[in-house]
Amino acid sequence: MATSKPHHDAETKAIAQNQDYFELKPRGLNIVWGKEPRYWRIPPRTSSSTGSDGDEAAELVEVQWLEIAGSVKPLIPPTSYQITFVLSFKADASGWSGSSPVHLMAKVGRNGRYKWKRLLELEKFPKEPTEFPSSNDPFVINVPKDQIDTTLYFGLYEVWSGNWKQGLRVHKAVIKKMHLD
Repeated sequence: MATSKPHHDAETKAIAQNQDYFELKPRGLNIVWGKEPRYWRIPPRTSSSTGSDGDEAAELVEVQWLEIAGSVKPLIPPTSYQITFVLSFKADASGWSGSSPVHLMAKVGRNGRYKWKRLLELEKFPKEPTEFPSSNDPFVINVPKDQIDTTLYFGLYEVWSGNWKQGLRVHKAVIKKMHLD
């Protein structure tokens, strides 16, 4: 049975952080159509005191509109942060090749400008949890020293093709502070 609100809203208990990173488990992300079981399987809340979801992944059953977003704060200016999603695919995944480009997008501050990257590596359909984008071609966002609103808004999107997609597993999103050597 459908719920009155079809989208899953991020739960703060599913977000871990320290001064160098943020880790968002699936329940810590906003997932469009995430409360509709015909579209997504979201891991249940655990009964642990931390409220974390362990290693369970959110599983895409089938959607045309892929939107998985999150936000974290505060970022520390002037600093750079690397954003990755840990993803995998089920054996029967489909709808991801060529005409369904998945983009990672991010901005700092509500009025910031989006930076984006097409995730071509997704088309390899890894079955094991894999970081996207890879550390060989990282997605880095800079926080200027004069930035007042230091909230990071980010997400994975494929909302342009209208193609049905299925079989994606979302394990977590990670935002890491970059250290200069």
